[in-house]
Amino acid sequence: MKTLIHVLVMLLPLAALAKPAAAADYAPINCSIASAESDKTVCNNYVLGQMEARTATLFEVVTSLVAMGQRGAIQDDQRAFIDLRNKCKSDVACLRDVYAARINQLENALDDVRSRGPF
Repeated sequence: MKTLIHVLVMLLPLAALAKPAAAADYAPINCSIASAESDKTVCNNYVLGQMEARTATLFEVVTSLVAMGQRGAIQDDQRAFIDLRNKCKSDVACLRDVYAARINQLENALDDVRSRGPF
């Protein structure tokens, strides 16, 4: 866990420099205007809110560091994640599982970047 945090801290400055147009495809939930049942559930649950923030951060970092082809696949996976998340509606356990799976996918993608880079 500490290693992942160190990698994220080291990669965040790079993410700020590399602003791919596609990074805007996924924005964290704006709880002040959330209308979907799943969004409202995330906004009203601390753990899910933290998972949402982690997912959004990982998505931004990873899409900033990968090549265009892989970025497209990650964006497609993000849209599929959002569809799955929305199907959970207000089921907290379902949402937790969907978020955990997506975070795992994004962490694996980040590990892949780290394994190939001079970090």
